[in-house]
Formats: sequence, C-alpha cells, structure tokens
Amino acid sequence: MSVSAEYRNALEAGTTLNEYRLESVLGAGGFGITYLARDVLLDKPVAIKEYLPGDLALRALDGSVVPVSTGHRTDYQWGLDRFIQEARTLARFSHPHIVRVNRYFELNGTGYMVMDYEEGESLHQRLKRAPMPPEEELRRLLMPLLDGLAAVHAANILHRDIKPANIFIRSDGRPVLLDFGAARAAGGATRSLTAVLTPGYAPLEQYSPDGKQGPWSDLYALAGVLFRMVTDRNPPDAVGRLQNDTVEAALQAVHGRYSPPLIRAIAWALSIQAERRPQTIAQWRAAVEATAAISATMSLGTAPAAPTAPAAAGATRTQNLTASTRPATTVRTVPARPDHSEAWRRLGWTVFWLMAVIMAVGWYLKRTPEPPPPAPVVAAPSAKRAPVQVEVVQAPLAPVLPGAPGPSADIVLVKPAEPPRSEPVPAAPPVPERVAEEFRSADRNADGYLAPAEVEGRFPFIEKEFAQVDRDGDRRISLDEFAALRRQQFERRLQQK
Repeated sequence: MSVSAEYRNALEAGTTLNEYRLESVLGAGGFGITYLARDVLLDKPVAIKEYLPGDLALRALDGSVVPVSTGHRTDYQWGLDRFIQEARTLARFSHPHIVRVNRYFELNGTGYMVMDYEEGESLHQRLKRAPMPPEEELRRLLMPLLDGLAAVHAANILHRDIKPANIFIRSDGRPVLLDFGAARAAGGATRSLTAVLTPGYAPLEQYSPDGKQGPWSDLYALAGVLFRMVTDRNPPDAVGRLQNDTVEAALQAVHGRYSPPLIRAIAWALSIQAERRPQTIAQWRAAVEATAAISATMSLGTAPAAPTAPAAAGATRTQNLTASTRPATTVRTVPARPDHSEAWRRLGWTVFWLMAVIMAVGWYLKRTPEPPPPAPVVAAPSAKRAPVQVEVVQAPLAPVLPGAPGPSADIVLVKPAEPPRSEPVPAAPPVPERVAEEFRSADRNADGYLAPAEVEGRFPFIEKEFAQVDRDGDRRISLDEFAALRRQQFERRLQQK
C-alpha cells in the first residue's frame, strides 16, 4: 500500500524537501503529518512535521498545501503563524524531556519543522501493551515530565494538549513531551481551531475563550494522564463531570494497588474548579513526592502488576517522536532490597542504654533504706461525718399469751446514704464519612492535621478564623475540630431556617 493511500494528503515516499528525502509517514494528527526522513547531507534520520490541518486545507496536485476554500484562508494562515511560533518556542529549549526542534523552513505553501529522530514508543501505545503500570514505574515517567513542564512554564508558555499520545518514551525509558501545536503564552488570546483540545484531558476553562488558563490547566491534563495510567480508562470529559462526576469512584476502585497519597494527588489536580487545583508545578510535585516511601513499600509487599503483553513477532522498534504503531522492548526495574544495618545498629545502642538505666535504678533502690511507717491519722472532732440514712420500721414482739397477737415496737435503722449517681458523660458524636473525606482530601501530607497552608484558598472561613477553630491552640486543625466546626455550621443553618 502506498503512503498516500494509507494517509490522506501525505506526500509520497521519495519526495525531496530541501536536503531531506522523505521515507515514510510516522503519524498524522489534527494539525499536520509527521514523516521519517533522511538528511542527505549529514546522512542521518530526522523527523519532519508538516503543517496541514485536515479541516482547513488539502494537498493540491502539485504537492502544495492550499485552504479548502477562500473562507478558510484566514484561519489557515492564523494556524500557520501558530505553527511557526511553536517551532520558535521549542527551539528556545534545550531540555532532555522536551522535544528538540533543530530547523524550520517554509515550502509548498506551508511550514516544516525538523526534529531529532529517536527510537521508542508513545505512552498511548505503551498503555495499550502494558496497562496499569506499577507505581514506581509511573513515578519514573512522571517526575522527568514535571521537570520539563516546569521549564516550559518558567518561560510563560502553556502546553494545552498534554495526553498519552503526546508523551514519547525513548528506548532507554526516558520520557519526552511532544506536540506543542496548541501551546501559547499564558494569558494570551486563543482562536478556535479543530483539535485544539482533547476531551477528558482538557480542563473546563479550556472550553471557553474567556477561561482563565495557567499552569493549573496543564496540571489538570497531566493528572488526566495519571488517571488513565492507574485506572486503564480515559478520564471523563470536564463538561460531563458537571452532571455526573465519576472520577472519585474510579480512583477509589484502585485503592490498594496505588498508594492513597498518589490517589489524593491525582484527585486534587483533577478538581473541576481551577482555584481548587495546585497552582504551580512545585505545589503538585510536593504532593506527588510524598508517595515515594509508600510506593517503595508497596512494590515489595503487594501483588505484582498485570503481565505485559508480548510484542508482535517481527515487529520493528523504529519509531518517531510523534506517532507509532509498533511496540518497543520494555525494561523492568527491580527495586533494590533496603539496607537495614544502620537501623539495627541504632536499635542495639538503644537497648544497651535502656538496660543500663534499669540496672542503675535497681541498685539505687536497693541501697536506699525504707522509710518508717506513717503515723496513724486521727480525725479532728470537727471533721464532717459521712452522710447517713435513717429509717424507722415496726418489728413484732413475742406474744404474752399463746395464740394472741403480740405487740410491736418501732426500730430505728441507721445506714450509710447512697452516693448520688453521676450522669454518664455523652460520647462525642461520630464524624460523618462525608466530613472525613473532605478533611482527608485537604490533608495533602496525610499527617492527620490541617496546617494553615492546607486550608488556604480551600476553606475561607477556617483561614480567616483559624485561631477559633483551633481549640487546643496547637496551630493545626484536627479531624475532631474540623467536624465540630461543620456541626456548628449545620446547626446554625437549621436555626436560620
């Protein structure tokens, strides 16, 4: 099958673009087509991306790219300008986890960007072949991506289209973030173009031209990628979540396979309201890094992950930075057994000093003479007497004559009075599960308390009246104090009704 028959609008194999000769199509998307080509001057493979939005333009007979109609000319030119801007943006970065653009040129009425070619596969393909990876493997992919995304945000650039298909995994396991076609400056204007967002990975603010986007928008998409990795399903569309939000139930179903801090970090960044999400990479990184110790423990004690499906026989591992259909070899890393020698040494010294203290105390008590018995205590005459209870009863006496009724006499009984019974102290009401879940979702470091930084922006009343809610004055809010506040607010609303 020819290239043009398999990919509509693609250039034929063997076509020459300046010093590059096209060899095959590596993938096609909403904004263009990516080719595997060879640099005939340097004799090395490269990846070339061509701007060709399928809804706005088509391939003419002479190989040039033209708008589908005169009415689409303005949008086509605007998109071409954004394509040039993408090339210039990526050329500014020299980061191991961001795709590198080496050159840009215009030809055939459109634009081309030349990128480094590497072997590997996309995360989308990896998850099809090996779904629900272990938490340690997930973190090995996530942390380098956070480094690359932090560099992008530091340049005041948003990616705006993070998804598994735009994350490429090199053959050595290192991830790289691809396809900045939807990237723009944070706070800049947005023009509607087909495929500018991906349902499920795009936050709610990205659906509106007036939506305020920022680093929190890319974090929503990256959390959607983690949701796809841990649940083996695409995240629900942000608009649909307004009516029926299934994110929490899906994450609850994978408790035990993945650590609770990681699940809470995913749910935090997937909050529908932008102000409830982490606002920077640094904030979310701290929550994600809290899973390191727990995930290491789980990797040694939990059941193994689902088996990896074998690659198809005879498949080639040659892949592109943007698309691929061939599986790659998977390298599994076995966590090293922890070294407990230092812990045992400290425990031995602790036991030694504890035994020494116990022996010293025993020797001291043995040498110390016993004190004389205390003198008897005589109660003062004016001391209060214990309360008594007086009861008068009639008792029969022996009869004077046989068969005759005998007389009776009054007998006074004196007995101690019963102490007053104290009313039982009512136990604290149980904390409702809804209140407990609200508390746990805010407790990002999982220490059982809410610090001022954790309530900031999330609970305005607690942030303003922190000292009043913190009844014991330890500068943190416990679950009981949080539940007491919620009960007071509920009772106050009932009184207002």
